[in-house]
Amino acid sequence: MSVGVLLVDDEQLIRAGLRAIIASEPDLEVVGEAADGSEVPGLVSRLTPAVVLMDVRMPTVDGIRATAHLMSTMDKPPKVIVVTTFENDDYVYDALLAGASGFLLKRARPEEIITAIRTVASGESLLFPAAIRRLAANRGAAGDALKAAALTEREGEVLRLVATGLSNVEIASELFLGLQTVKTHVGNILAKLGARDRTQAVIKAYESGFIKPAG
Repeated sequence: MSVGVLLVDDEQLIRAGLRAIIASEPDLEVVGEAADGSEVPGLVSRLTPAVVLMDVRMPTVDGIRATAHLMSTMDKPPKVIVVTTFENDDYVYDALLAGASGFLLKRARPEEIITAIRTVASGESLLFPAAIRRLAANRGAAGDALKAAALTEREGEVLRLVATGLSNVEIASELFLGLQTVKTHVGNILAKLGARDRTQAVIKAYESGFIKPAG
């Protein structure tokens, strides 16, 4: 069964390029296109894509508002990858906070785009530690929201390693823990933080000051 993808970008040329890349893969299928975020809720309800490639900046309803709407109104929203020209765009940070599973640069290579779609479709998130650190540094800490989450010492260790981009397998090796134990810790962290995925948990860790951005 192919993975359905919805393309949302106000530039027709960008949509055409993405469609051509996706069409070359037998396990992926473009199920629809939109030129603005205002069209997204209706198309998602009708076409039920697994993944939405969402331009972060659009004239009427931007990718942040469209992503937030999907996450707050649907029981099982699609995975959203925001697409941007600049990785240090504050809009990207807000879109990740709203529930996007990651971001892609418009200059990304075709293989990077395909890998990203498959990654989020499988339930994983696209974590870019360096980019998130830079975005978080621009924002600065916004209080200690994680204090109320009451993470255990071990959960704090796991969260800091997640923030470096390590996988569960790598974290298990680093901390000399079983893989299932790490998965349990990650699940507990997400639940305590009210985070949808690892990316959102890392953003909350930076925003709260729990992890200090370098530089």
